[in-house]
Amino acid sequence: MTIEINNLNKNYNNILAVKDLNFKINRGSIVGLLGPNGCGKTTTIGMMLGLIKPSSGSVIINGKNIENENNRTKILEKVNFISPYVELPKKLTIEENLKVYGKMYGVNNLKEKISDLMDQLNLLEFKKRKTGELSSGQKNRVSLAKALINDPEILLLDEPTASLDPDVGDYIRTYIENFASKKGTTILLASHNMNEVERLCSEVMMMKKGKIIDKGTCSSLISKHGRKNLEETFLKIVRE
Repeated sequence: MTIEINNLNKNYNNILAVKDLNFKINRGSIVGLLGPNGCGKTTTIGMMLGLIKPSSGSVIINGKNIENENNRTKILEKVNFISPYVELPKKLTIEENLKVYGKMYGVNNLKEKISDLMDQLNLLEFKKRKTGELSSGQKNRVSLAKALINDPEILLLDEPTASLDPDVGDYIRTYIENFASKKGTTILLASHNMNEVERLCSEVMMMKKGKIIDKGTCSSLISKHGRKNLEETFLKIVRE
């Protein structure tokens, strides 16, 4: 599935949080959305999920406007997301959480799907444990299982490895890489981990004060701004 963002704006109390965004992500691409805290990344993702209503502009998924109620349900059946700012119900076990979300998405062979995901993400031994009792790394893997429960064609990742130790973070990135390669999933990744972005993304967009101010491949942006790596490039852009 493709994503097209056309002249997208979001106004909160006369403050433009997102300003005239325009970009397209082709099917099967992994594109990074980078910027400092408060620049509008999460608001943009919220509008792409249909959770936040744009003040103007449009989010077009596979040629259909997500604001159209007739389109939204069908579109969102093929979309999922991860965010550390959205916790799963703490009093439900891992297995119960995945059952709830699987039923919401109308997943066929749900029991088998849940078992496969828990096996692949090393969660089987914790399946009866309440989500609120898990470590941050375990919670992150459960969130990833939830995000993949419907085999999404579009995956929106908002800081998917935030606060994780290097080993768990690498495990999550490897899993995402393999899943996207196998399924041809279209991914938008918002992250502050520049190594993660360089590893996963074919293109990045730099966002500042609600606007996209630069974009290109990691190597082209590094070269353009005369820096050694993406982190130095990011710092130069946001501090200018």
